[in-house]
Amino acid sequence: MALMPVADALSAILAGAEALPEEMVALDAAHHRVLARDLAALRTQPPQAMSAMDGYAVRSADASEVGARFNVIGEVAAGRPFDRAVRPGEAVRIFTGGVIPEGTDAIVIQEDTKVDGARITISEATAPGRHIRPAGVDFNQGDVLLKGGSRLTDRDLSLAAGMNYPELAVRHRPKVAVLATGDELVMPGSQPGPGQIVYSNGYALRALARAEGAETIDLGIAADTVEATTHGIRRARDSGADILITTGGASVGDHDLVKQSLEAEGVTMAFWRIAMRPGKPMMHGRLGAMRVIGLPGNPVSSYVCAFLFLVPLIRSLSGRSTIHHVIETARLGRDVVANDVREDYLRARLEERADGAVIATPVNHQDSSLLGNLAAARALVIRPPFAPAAAAGAACDILRLPR
Repeated sequence: MALMPVADALSAILAGAEALPEEMVALDAAHHRVLARDLAALRTQPPQAMSAMDGYAVRSADASEVGARFNVIGEVAAGRPFDRAVRPGEAVRIFTGGVIPEGTDAIVIQEDTKVDGARITISEATAPGRHIRPAGVDFNQGDVLLKGGSRLTDRDLSLAAGMNYPELAVRHRPKVAVLATGDELVMPGSQPGPGQIVYSNGYALRALARAEGAETIDLGIAADTVEATTHGIRRARDSGADILITTGGASVGDHDLVKQSLEAEGVTMAFWRIAMRPGKPMMHGRLGAMRVIGLPGNPVSSYVCAFLFLVPLIRSLSGRSTIHHVIETARLGRDVVANDVREDYLRARLEERADGAVIATPVNHQDSSLLGNLAAARALVIRPPFAPAAAAGAACDILRLPR
């Protein structure tokens, strides 16, 4: 079977991936959820003109010259409006957030006044609108301020509250089940026996999925048997997972049983093996509504493939308006050799210089088993198939890795 290009593999994974249904959640539970539809303000903010400072509400025509004097006829605090119109020569003591009294159109701040009983003298002239927040200066009823498909930040929640929403319509979180395979794997904290290694892939995969807003299900480690692998696949299906991620067992060895087990359970395979490095032995298929991505067992291959393919799929099922990673331009920090038929994703360190230049330096050892280099990397340098050798300083495309 020919190797599938990376772009074609991503298209196959995203094909038909529609946003999950919506649900209503309380505002406090909506942080980092994906808004299901546009949100229009239910009120005008502020609903009336309000003072931006502590001081005195006056008619600007009366306060156009230093030394003007006023009779103070009352007080306005936030939530306690004044009950009559203000006439020429009168002022109202006002505090920040107080409603501007009828008949006034400016604020003289308290630092610019001299108080003598119930009279004030101003030491700074004012002008119409001075220190006043007009009605609707923030937003007006009906303004669409939050767009469907956006992932809600903490500031978005404050805005939604100000728009008078106690709850929001958001998309269901995709459920991502992670199943590891391999007799050689033992859990962290164990003492590995001969030929065994400590299982690490699932921790990065689940964290990556959660960071994108998914729920995760840990299916543990399946032994290298069809029965154990099949049992794990059935558990994922029965849990209602939207995505099953397998890690390991995706190659062509006698003990790589994931493809065989998936097909035995009725998974229709869209592809198996892609033209990329790291991550050639990756597979994808469907089991009913559940999408399956079979990742390689090497930790770097597993993570890079998840970053490139799982993240966009989660975003698509979440209804995000932005699905794909943003490709940026940088400069190579060292020479790189010519590429072959596979698209290369080189782990690289980043340096952002004072002049704005971004330097991406691929790590020296790109072996797909090296966790230290993966953790140290801040970006992936993309090398297209058959890219010629490039010298340090040449432009390159990069994808920033999560921090």
